[in-house]
Formats: sequence, C-alpha cells, structure tokens
Amino acid sequence: MSEEMRQAGHGDAERHHHHSHATTSHHPGGHHLLTVEHLSVSFSMYDTQAPFFSARHIEHTMISDMSISVHAGEVVAVVGASGSGKTLLADALMGLYEPNAHVEGNIWFDGVLQDATSLARLRGHGISLVPQSVTHLDPLMPVGEQVLGACPRGRAARAERARRQRRMEELFATYRLDPSVMRRYPHELSGGMLRRILIMCALMDDPKLIVADEPTPGLDLDLAVRALGDLRTFANDGGGVMLITHDLELALRVADRVAVFYEGRIVEETATASFARPDTLEHPFTRALWHALPEHDFCAVPLSGGEE
Repeated sequence: MSEEMRQAGHGDAERHHHHSHATTSHHPGGHHLLTVEHLSVSFSMYDTQAPFFSARHIEHTMISDMSISVHAGEVVAVVGASGSGKTLLADALMGLYEPNAHVEGNIWFDGVLQDATSLARLRGHGISLVPQSVTHLDPLMPVGEQVLGACPRGRAARAERARRQRRMEELFATYRLDPSVMRRYPHELSGGMLRRILIMCALMDDPKLIVADEPTPGLDLDLAVRALGDLRTFANDGGGVMLITHDLELALRVADRVAVFYEGRIVEETATASFARPDTLEHPFTRALWHALPEHDFCAVPLSGGEE
C-alpha cells in the first residue's frame, strides 16, 4: 500500500487523495476499494499528418495523469462527452490493453497494487464489467447460458448451479424479460434487451466493484432508471460502482460523486450536491454541462480557447 493510502485518518467531507467523500464513503480494511493514481494511456501510431511512405510512429495520449478513487458504499460517475476516451479507463481497470498501448500509473484494488495480469484474474472475481457494446455477448450461445456463466461440474456442483439458476430467474423477472428469452441468441433480441442481459451478467456473481461503461443507451427511461437503481442498491449493500457515462442527468440520480472527464483528464471531482447550482462548480466545462441539462433549457455555454 502506498504511503498516501496509509494516511487514512479523515472525515467524510474531507478532501484527500485527489478526491472528496460522500456521506456513504467508508474504508473497510483501512483503504479505498479502488484507487487509480496518475494513470496515463497513450498509443503508438503512425503520424497521420505525415506523407504516407515516410510517416513515423508517434505517441498519442488519450488519458493523462488521471487519479480517481471509489469507496465501498458509493457510486462515482465519470462523466464526459461521447468519444472522449472514457471507455479506455474501463479497459485499463479490467486489464484490457491493446498491443500498441502504453500505460503508466498505479491501480490499487482492495488495498493491493495490480498489474494487467492480476486485473485480468479479477474479471468476474472481484470486479465486474458492464461493457458499452452488446458485441461482448457470444453470438453462438443462448443468452441464458451467458448470464448463468460457467458452473462447476459433478454431483457436488448441482446445488451451486441450482442457486445460480434461481438468481438468473430473479434477474430476468426484475428486468421484465420472459423466461423464454433465456433460450434465445443475441441476434434475436433488441438492443435494449441485450443491454439488460449485460447488466444481469455483471450482477450474477458477487463482485466488490462494478464498472458500468455506458449501461443505459437503448433503454427507455423507466428501465434506465431501474438499471441505475440496481447499481445504487449494490453500492448501498457495501459494493462500489464506477459509472462511466455521457448522460449527466441520469448520473445525478444515483451518483454520490461526479468526476468530470475532459480532454483526457479529470478536470473536476465533486459531490453530486454541487450540481444544485453552477456557482458551486469550478471548471468551465463542468459549468457548461450544468447549463446544458434539460431543466436549464439546454443552454450550452461554449468554452473559450484559453480556459482549462
């Protein structure tokens, strides 16, 4: 554990380790559930501005010096524009690195420093991902089998499979999917139904942290609110949630804290209550997001060229 994380004595509203706290934030074991310290992600790629046959490799930075933490018992929303690179944060947390990626910084989970190999082992065994794309589902396997997941075999495993079967049936009922859907393949379902399947896959096991990467597109408002409500319940029961989204309006319904992602970095991290009015927000981009909310008449405030 880093020296910063050892110094854990603080109050709930106090700001430390690059972030503030929600009233629900707590530190079982004396550490954060997830801590990302000075994360940078860049890609080695050909210079698109150079002539084709003489182009050289350059480093293109997508995430720069990002620090963020998630406590047990809270939902942290990472909010930014679509295409801004937020999904790269989810990939980094899951240990999903492209061959041409260069990753720097530290990722701590449950007090233990991780690398790509150990993060890969945690997938589904401590950290669950709700991916952005429905293409993560296997097109050749019925969705029920994918939600059920791998089960141990043999007579001793029958009770575990039965337990998982009951849990899956509960989830299908919660998300208003007919039991017959379990036998269908992904191509037979709508986009909204597939997103519900992805959320169910993440909730099937007993993770400590859920990373939800744009979990609500394709869902009507009622189902989107219910899906986020399930993430809120998960946090209330002691888990942690990182909600990665471009939908600030929905995020404010469930999040305890909001980290605003802009041009590859976190420009502001603040309590959800700070969005009650713009003068409590520090960064121009955060204030522009506030003005663009529906209740504020979608009044977009352009950033001036010199503002950061």
